[in-house]
Amino acid sequence: MTAALLEADSVGVHFGGVVAVADVSLTIAGNGITCIIGPNGAGKSTFFNMLTGTVRPSTGRVLVGGHDITGSRIETFAHRGIARKFQTPSVFERLTVRENLDIARHPAAATAAKTIDLILSLLGLDAVAGTPAGALAHGQKQWLEIGMALATEPKLMLLDEPTAGMGPEETEKTARLVTDLAGRMAIVVIEHDMAFIRALAARTLVMHHGKVVADGSFAEIEGDALVRDIYLGRR
Repeated sequence: MTAALLEADSVGVHFGGVVAVADVSLTIAGNGITCIIGPNGAGKSTFFNMLTGTVRPSTGRVLVGGHDITGSRIETFAHRGIARKFQTPSVFERLTVRENLDIARHPAAATAAKTIDLILSLLGLDAVAGTPAGALAHGQKQWLEIGMALATEPKLMLLDEPTAGMGPEETEKTARLVTDLAGRMAIVVIEHDMAFIRALAARTLVMHHGKVVADGSFAEIEGDALVRDIYLGRR
């Protein structure tokens, strides 16, 4: 039996007496999209931090390909094929778009130039490949950072609010991009834009007070009375 790509087994994290994440489990078996939604402070980003080695779980385990790498250094997670795009774009603004991708690319890539060309085409950034990243529009910077994650040749990509600050057209393009990428790798998305989550039409987990309170298709989640109460501030 093939081991799951990623398994978070009853993970939790406590900061002093504050419980940020409590007994959350998630298994990613292979390619596809999983969405995580929830109000601010629900524990979504802290959960992501545990899946990338930024925060060590207080309880539980994180396994990648069946290997227990709980508490390992960030580079261990990266070497196991996990890449992350943060909420705020973090690019090298004085370097060109192509140079940003080249810095991020997997060191073992034998056809670096071809790989970067493919990423530029996929992102629709061909025309600005020689432009300093600092001159890009906000949405383009978001796409560039997704491209930098892609350049590491990940098996699993974690996207933290990839449409933050985008307009409707940019959001639609990002939904198409993520859907396309999901045929090649596993993707886990944190997002507040419900129109974007609806467009992805994927498995969706709802977090609240550090716990998963709902897990199902977006249609199921959208019709859940508890989820509506949480977003309306009733619970």
